Amino acid sequence: MAEIIQKDGTWAFDGAALRLTPGRDKNVGVLRRALGELVVPLGALAGISFEQGRRQGLLRLRLRDGADPLLHATGGRLAEPHDPYRLTVEPDRYGVAEYLTDEVRDALLLEGVPGTPVSGYLLPGPPLPLSVSAGDGTASFDGKRVRLEWNWKTEDAKAAAGPRTLALADILGVEWQPSAGLENGHLRFRVTGAPVRERAKYDPNAVELWGFRRDPLMALVAAAVQARLPHPSAAAAAEASREPDAPAGDDHDALLRRLRELGELHRAGVLTDEEFTRAKQAVLKRL
Repeated sequence: MAEIIQKDGTWAFDGAALRLTPGRDKNVGVLRRALGELVVPLGALAGISFEQGRRQGLLRLRLRDGADPLLHATGGRLAEPHDPYRLTVEPDRYGVAEYLTDEVRDALLLEGVPGTPVSGYLLPGPPLPLSVSAGDGTASFDGKRVRLEWNWKTEDAKAAAGPRTLALADILGVEWQPSAGLENGHLRFRVTGAPVRERAKYDPNAVELWGFRRDPLMALVAAAVQARLPHPSAAAAAEASREPDAPAGDDHDALLRRLRELGELHRAGVLTDEEFTRAKQAVLKRL
């Protein structure tokens, strides 16, 4: 067992998984507190690093693409206080941090864990049911449907239609975007047959976020929904293996580029041998 205990949190590695427990320090973000302890299986890791500084160091985990619905839904936009895969380390624990880093790296090598993308989520996402209030509304999710309710700060045209209930089967995608500078953030759902409004302020399928303390908690709803949507690799594989109608005047260079893209997806493990062969044959027929 390798373990490091800091005010920022505790990381413990037992050879099969890393347990990440947020600390009680005032600098720990509300999202990390709400997530609680995360258990990250070794197979979900692409790497670990430790960076020393004069005043403090930083342990950082890198997950394989597609392993965590939270990272996919937030698109790498989690600020450091809310990122559960970073741990601030005090100088007197640098040796412990280096030992933990070496133990995880050795396990990754011994188990032969690849750094390639995965074809299914390896973390479950936040537990349900969930309900978060922030910005101009409240988003709730019970595993089957999302409910959006508005508050007194909601734009009149958006609130006039009343609460929204979105069936999971009708949701094509979800994203959480934090506010940045003068730009507001949002929790947005892409829904079958519904146009996406440019501004969340007027989008009945989005909650607008203004940069207040509870905004990051909307990422919990985004991650919980994302965990129950088809994995991104499934959509990529379906698109790659689908034989399109051959339009007149196909561009030869475009088809060659498509062959290279398929090869990269296959090498990355996104496409199986069978899917790659089928998709490649479909492209070759059009050359």
